[in-house]
Amino acid sequence: MRVDAALKALAEPRRREILRLVWAGELPSTSIADHFGEVTRSAISQHLGVLKAAGLVSERREGTRRLYQARQDEMRKLRDFLDDYWTSGLERLRDVAEAAQRQNDRRGATDGRAHP
Repeated sequence: MRVDAALKALAEPRRREILRLVWAGELPSTSIADHFGEVTRSAISQHLGVLKAAGLVSERREGTRRLYQARQDEMRKLRDFLDDYWTSGLERLRDVAEAAQRQNDRRGATDGRAHP
């Protein structure tokens, strides 16, 4: 999985909206573009290209149409990565806080201060 590319792709609100549109099933690029009335088809095509390059959507050709669908398996991998990243970050923070507390406890014991 290309985590950096996926996170950069998801940073853009229109790309997140495109993912919502194609989450449950395939949609042709024209239907996706129609959802964004104020955005050119070319811009939507570029957004789809970024999502595809990041591995977040798949593209299937049917005749002259291009059909896009969210790659839910890749989204799950991204979520697992973020869950692990968040959890390990919290664990590191806890370890630092506990180490600081132990150090404070040792200082208090050596200078005669009372502890709660």
